[in-house]
Amino acid sequence: MAETAVNIVIDKLVPLLREEGNLLRGIHDDVTSIKDLLESMTSFLKDADAKAERANMSSGVKTWVKQTREMAIHIEDVIDEYLHHVARRRNKRGFTGFLHKTGHFLEGLFARHEIASEIQLIKKRVLQIQQTSEAYCFNSTEQTSFSSSRRDDTLFDPRMASLYTEEAELVGIQTLRDKLIGWSIRGEVASGRSVSSLVGMGGLGKTTLANKVYNNPRFIEWFDWRAWITVSQSYKNEGILRNMIAEFHRVRKESVPEGIETMDLKLLIDTLREYLKEKRYAVVFDDVWSTNLWQCVKLALPDNNNGSRIIITTRKSEVAASCREAFFDQVYNLEPLSPDKAWELFCKKTFQVSGGNCPLELKKFATTIVSRCGGLPLAIVAISGLLQTKGGDVSQWRKLLDSLSSELESNPHLTDITKILSFSYYDLPYHLRPCFLYFGTCPENRTIRCSRLIRQWIAEGFIKEQRGKTLEDVAEEYLTELIQRSLVQVSLVDNSSGKLKQCQVHDVMREAVILLRIADLSFSQFLEEDSRFNENSRHLCVYSNAYNIFGCIEKSRAHSLCFFNGIGDPQNPLTTCSNLYKRFKLLRVLDFEDSLLDNLPEEVGYMYHLKYLSLRNTRVKILPKSMGKLVNLETLDLKHSLVDQIPIEINKLPKLRSLLAYNEDMNKKFSMTRRRGVVIQDGIERWGNMQKLYVVEATDSLVKEVGNLKQLRRFGILKLTSKQGKDLCASIGKMPQLQSLEVTAINNDEIIDMQQISNPPQRLQSLNFLGRLEKLPDWIAGLCLLTRLALCWSRLAGDHNPLKVLQGLPNLLLLYIYEAFSCEELHFEEGFPKLKDLRLQNLKGLKLMTIHNGALALLETLEIESSPQLQQVPSGIRHLENLKSLLLVDMPMHLMHGIDVQETEHRVGPRVFFIQSIIGTNTLRTVKVIDSAIFL
Repeated sequence: MAETAVNIVIDKLVPLLREEGNLLRGIHDDVTSIKDLLESMTSFLKDADAKAERANMSSGVKTWVKQTREMAIHIEDVIDEYLHHVARRRNKRGFTGFLHKTGHFLEGLFARHEIASEIQLIKKRVLQIQQTSEAYCFNSTEQTSFSSSRRDDTLFDPRMASLYTEEAELVGIQTLRDKLIGWSIRGEVASGRSVSSLVGMGGLGKTTLANKVYNNPRFIEWFDWRAWITVSQSYKNEGILRNMIAEFHRVRKESVPEGIETMDLKLLIDTLREYLKEKRYAVVFDDVWSTNLWQCVKLALPDNNNGSRIIITTRKSEVAASCREAFFDQVYNLEPLSPDKAWELFCKKTFQVSGGNCPLELKKFATTIVSRCGGLPLAIVAISGLLQTKGGDVSQWRKLLDSLSSELESNPHLTDITKILSFSYYDLPYHLRPCFLYFGTCPENRTIRCSRLIRQWIAEGFIKEQRGKTLEDVAEEYLTELIQRSLVQVSLVDNSSGKLKQCQVHDVMREAVILLRIADLSFSQFLEEDSRFNENSRHLCVYSNAYNIFGCIEKSRAHSLCFFNGIGDPQNPLTTCSNLYKRFKLLRVLDFEDSLLDNLPEEVGYMYHLKYLSLRNTRVKILPKSMGKLVNLETLDLKHSLVDQIPIEINKLPKLRSLLAYNEDMNKKFSMTRRRGVVIQDGIERWGNMQKLYVVEATDSLVKEVGNLKQLRRFGILKLTSKQGKDLCASIGKMPQLQSLEVTAINNDEIIDMQQISNPPQRLQSLNFLGRLEKLPDWIAGLCLLTRLALCWSRLAGDHNPLKVLQGLPNLLLLYIYEAFSCEELHFEEGFPKLKDLRLQNLKGLKLMTIHNGALALLETLEIESSPQLQQVPSGIRHLENLKSLLLVDMPMHLMHGIDVQETEHRVGPRVFFIQSIIGTNTLRTVKVIDSAIFL
């Protein structure tokens, strides 16, 4: 992490020196010199970091790396404190007397002298650290991978144990094992060479599965020429090919050809091709980390139409994708074991003596332990091995459960978990490491919104700028890469756009890898009532009533402060943050989401470095005017708070990128008046960096000025009047980057006139109209990237046939229609080539719905709700060959005539029916009907 820390400082200093030179008066030259010294050090910091990670590396190198990291952090803090001081002096107000002015002047002079002296000391220290590096012979030109520096050939590789798992110990992989064997030997696919890739995080059993296929008697009998190649991170193409030649000959009990050690790459490829020319062969490449491997080895593996098979195991989905070139190539994403299978494996391994039966007195602890393992076979097997040594001692089981995190680091029975999972961490590029470790600031077994994570990464300075991309785009790429490396799991995806909504890390990965490293690096700390505060921690996570600990904090170097678990008490809401600005001067992220905060004090405006402030789902009603001093603020999240007006001072914030302020009145029925945004005063011209503005209430000036926000990606506006429609159309035509637009009328009868957008944003992906439309805008038909469209309360007349406008949209995935059509018949005649989700609600006059052959070809979900005049299940529904789900809610009972209904579930609330085999389509398995009227 030394290289990461130094690069963060450099990334901070470069724009600072370029744009804020006037703030650095008196120390500019020294700061420039420090920046230059740090840049020269980065050439060997990767090598130093890698050497420091080696298990047998000298303590001197580790100390040097630690010193470098701490020095970079110290430089960053000193610069931040200096800028904070300058900002305070500018904002300070008081009496205008001579003595008061003189006092301010002397105070500033003393502070500048003190900081200048500190900068001089830092410069000398950096120079000393740079000179010391020469004593450790760091290589500034050669890139050192983790595998070549971290791994010690004298140490046992814990992954080897997976090659010797007994058949009787297998749980949860038998079905896929048999499928792979069948794919290999029964000719279920074409006779050409074919590749199957097994993908998943470390410890899921990929190697075990591949080994059970490779050593299966039927597989051995079918393939006379076989080779098992362990690749890992430090492979060389020539070495892989030599190992293949040797392994093929070893399996055949043939002598290895002489001279292969001196062959170059081309000769090795030619030798293998000649050897395998007319043979049916099978090769397993285990633990592949690079997409380049297949590009080389495929040249040596001839596609001779003899049914040859390749199996690849990898933690990276991009590796599997790079190996999938033919139609019959396959990718299998391995998932954690189900709770039942995890319990079965745990009992089978832990209670071998008792035939796999868990004693009653241990079941409570055993259930908790299995849950903590999260279905990861590696963790289950390792912990089972440890528990066998403890027998049935209940106190020992309890002790293990209470200290599992520390046991993962020190107990020899469990350290293999950490070692195996750490391979993925050490393979990470350095810019991704802090992003991955940031998941350690989130409680265990907790998902996190991807948008929240991305904004916080940006605020922390983890995201590097790339030409032609927004910081949000780059951050999404970082997150995608962590997912592709099987380090982060996707928890929720938006079906209409395919965008990631929520993600998390596996609990075992969190405890065995992340928590162990963030403690050593003082990266983050969880604060509870009995916590001992570490002033060097960069990221603080506050639980329960731990905010009382703030009274003991004098100074913190933290960059983020996040509150979890609904902090506060209904009788004693969180009101103790008035002195936060004194104790947390360097904060960049302040997240009160879900806390019982009811007041934001004026002092928050003095957190000069604050970039991210979330009051989501709090009781805060009023924003202090002092927030106008937060000149670095990028994200202001007011969603589901009680804030309804933005102070005009906030309009001056030049770096604001996201203002989120959507709310709902839960006491009102579904209506436009239930939705609330915030009122913004005039003058938003300084918001040139704004990316998301959602949702604001319409004013005459706002609808005109919002067109100046050229960078807007998402925009939502409420309470629009007919008179304001023309100006809003003109503004939307000036937003070329707009991807999501939501427009809501002031009431149900107000007409939204959106016809006059002469230059509609061609990047629109999501479009919501909530209010009456005289006619569906013609320009919608030209939105080639549109994936989601919602029409609510539109009351479009049937003779206009709005479906004609929509049916040609080439990428539309979801269509939501709520009280939008005033017609008796609805005909889907053709088109909608990609539509997967169709939802029709409150079409009270609808009597007949017809789906013509060829329309809605890819539809998977059809939902019809509260359409009491509908006489029958939509005609032509048999044409929907891909339909998987039909949901009917609050529909007339006559609709069910002729349908075989079997009540299978009856709970408090609506009665739920599942209708089996109703329409005759091959894909439809169940149909759900929810009739809440039964209980009226």
